[in-house]
Amino acid sequence: MSKNTQENKVTLPVVSVSGEQVGDIEVSAKLFGAEVKEHLVHEVVLAYLANQRQGTAATKTRGEVAGSTRKLYRQKGTGRARAGSRKSPTRKGGGVIFGPEPRSYRQNLPKQVRRQALCSALTVKTTEGEIHVLDALELNEISTKAVADIVKALEMEDGVMLITDTPDEILGKSTRNLASLKLIRAQDLNTYEVLNSKHILFTKEGLDKIQEVLA
Repeated sequence: MSKNTQENKVTLPVVSVSGEQVGDIEVSAKLFGAEVKEHLVHEVVLAYLANQRQGTAATKTRGEVAGSTRKLYRQKGTGRARAGSRKSPTRKGGGVIFGPEPRSYRQNLPKQVRRQALCSALTVKTTEGEIHVLDALELNEISTKAVADIVKALEMEDGVMLITDTPDEILGKSTRNLASLKLIRAQDLNTYEVLNSKHILFTKEGLDKIQEVLA
């Protein structure tokens, strides 16, 4: 990244599919040169991870376990401890006391908080030089190898996130078998995905879209 503090300009390197830097592009300082608010990033990442939880863990109480409620044996005279039905929590196969029940772990955060956290994450990645912009990306046919060759030429063979505006069918099918690359629409970008990626690669259309969305 190149940053001129006097003019408050932030630029990102523009690279070709052959891996060469062909120039720089000026981007919004509000998005890629914002104040990093770590506490907001922390809150948003925790909320994102919490929202991924399904919350479907469940156990059955003694009232839900299948089986007879008949008393196992008479109360007195056997020399054994008194016992109720086989559904008792103290018996194998019986109900569970205070077990988990289906619940929602969802956390809702204000839109402004999520937006500031995303700008902070983009700023961190810009500072670390992990964001690049593709000069052009055109595929005439579905080819996983063609995309893999581009990633290899850019020396980004692990943890790559490719951000575009609206990916076409050819690009979508060409990238779906690459475990090291994740294709995402600019409008779906989130703080966790940004921080979890080693390399972030914008198409020019994707860069325009994210600046439009977060303007």
